[in-house]
Amino acid sequence: MARIASETLIERLAAWGVDTVFGMPGDGINGIMEGLRRHRDRVRFVLVHHEEAAAFMATGYAKATGRIGVCLATSGPGGIHLLNGLYDAKLDHVPVLAITGMQETSVLGTGYQQEVHLDKLFADVAEYNMMITNPAQLPSLVDLAIRTSYARRGVSHLTLPNDIQVADAGADPYRHVAPARPPETAPVYLPPAGLPRQEDVEWAAEVLNRAERPAMLVGQGALHARQEVLAVAEALGAPVVKTLPGKAVVPDDSPYTTGGLGLLGTRPSEELMDEADVLFMVGTNFPYSQFLPEVRDTRVVQFEADPTRAGARIATDVPVVCDAKEGLRALLPLLTRRNGNAHLAKYQKMMAKWRSDMDALENPDRDPIAPQYAVSVLDDLAADDAILTCDSGTIATWAARHWTIRGEREFYLSGTLASMAPGLPYAIAMQHAHPGRQVIAYVGDGGFSMLMAEFLTAAQHRLPVKVIINNNNSLGQILWEQMVLGYPEHGVRYPMPEADFSAWARSCGGFGAKVTKSGDVATAVGQALAHDGPALVDIDVNPNEPPMPGKVTYEQAKSFAQAFLKGQPHKAAIATTLFKDRIQKLGD
Repeated sequence: MARIASETLIERLAAWGVDTVFGMPGDGINGIMEGLRRHRDRVRFVLVHHEEAAAFMATGYAKATGRIGVCLATSGPGGIHLLNGLYDAKLDHVPVLAITGMQETSVLGTGYQQEVHLDKLFADVAEYNMMITNPAQLPSLVDLAIRTSYARRGVSHLTLPNDIQVADAGADPYRHVAPARPPETAPVYLPPAGLPRQEDVEWAAEVLNRAERPAMLVGQGALHARQEVLAVAEALGAPVVKTLPGKAVVPDDSPYTTGGLGLLGTRPSEELMDEADVLFMVGTNFPYSQFLPEVRDTRVVQFEADPTRAGARIATDVPVVCDAKEGLRALLPLLTRRNGNAHLAKYQKMMAKWRSDMDALENPDRDPIAPQYAVSVLDDLAADDAILTCDSGTIATWAARHWTIRGEREFYLSGTLASMAPGLPYAIAMQHAHPGRQVIAYVGDGGFSMLMAEFLTAAQHRLPVKVIINNNNSLGQILWEQMVLGYPEHGVRYPMPEADFSAWARSCGGFGAKVTKSGDVATAVGQALAHDGPALVDIDVNPNEPPMPGKVTYEQAKSFAQAFLKGQPHKAAIATTLFKDRIQKLGD
């Protein structure tokens, strides 16, 4: 059987260590599918139900492994569907390769069926973006695409016309008129060392050693540097604030952490940002600059792997370009250790009070079910090496505050794009990548309903993914954002009846449980976690539980009150919930 160009493509992916491709077939990629069929012993194809999910899966795979994630879609509409998941990869800086089909070269430009020039469409999302028009370009362009994704921490895109896919492998049908021949490259990527310049580290140490009220802000770029972060925090006596994508950098019960920052963060973290005289940012390009210190009051040291992002959010006194782990290792011997640090002790006391307040909200006696209680049950019952994926919305608030990082637990969500619906696709990809781990998708009803067909994907691939749905029958985050602007809610609550997603889970052959009473939460979640296969628990929670910021400002409170005065339709239920929350904290 004659080898076709698509085989060269798949063989090169395998040479790069790619073992999984997520996607959907179509007549625009039949040649590529044949390449996958011929090499199915080396690269498995995971058939999904929506191309957007395939892109999210590739992104989730890359986030959880550090290796390139690969997704595949047909020409035209299939390729278009990839975009949301690819932007998630772009904005969170993870390596993903998207492969799409294209109409055959002889009809390009004629307005042929489904003719969408995906190379032009992907121009903004992709760091490397090429339409292959000659089989001789393979495999070198695969090497360049993957190498670029690793080097620039982003998306690459290759689109192959139909006729190129099935052409003879290595065919070079054109006369060469330039003094060149197709390059011969290798499937090799050599990452930069990540070592900082010595003079930069010494400068950083000088500023940090002078700090009286230091604070560390760590992000996903430091996920591989837990021990180094804790060692530097100990040496400096510095409380550690974590971005949400960086939640797993240090354990949540660490005496050094004050938790998250921002609307989903903690009051101690906000107080720390107001008081710090030196802020040490490690592995983060935290975008919500209103929560960062005023530069006139605070000096800033930043360890950042990408020189274009150093100082991008706040004026930085000492920008150091380095890998977080390597930079912290170089810094540690230069720090002056502190003992009996009153600054750290102050925030440890504040965090004890914050944790007590959060524990008080995890009340099993509330009716309707408090979302804080539902996630606390999951937190108690899940394994110490569980991987939790999360959607965007109020669900992220409950996860940020009540999902505890301990042991080898991990946590992933759409950090910068903050897209709805990645939780389940992420979990499927991560279960493929880590078949021995417990993988849980903690999602809202809005996000789950967007890509709920992928629960069938989990069942069909016999993946033991667990799904816990925080069902408030609304788009909860938008509801509260409308009120914080001073507007009564509008168009954010779904009409009755509420969905019973557990019925869908059972129809797919998985475990499904619907929970409406607090007393049933622990039993249902326990059964789901113990089930040998995909499982889903749909929990009806209080739709009027507000995800309050750690520190409520006067303007926020004023706008909230204005929404009530302008005709907020559920103000009585919301007021009752706020009253119960307050009483619960006082009574703890």
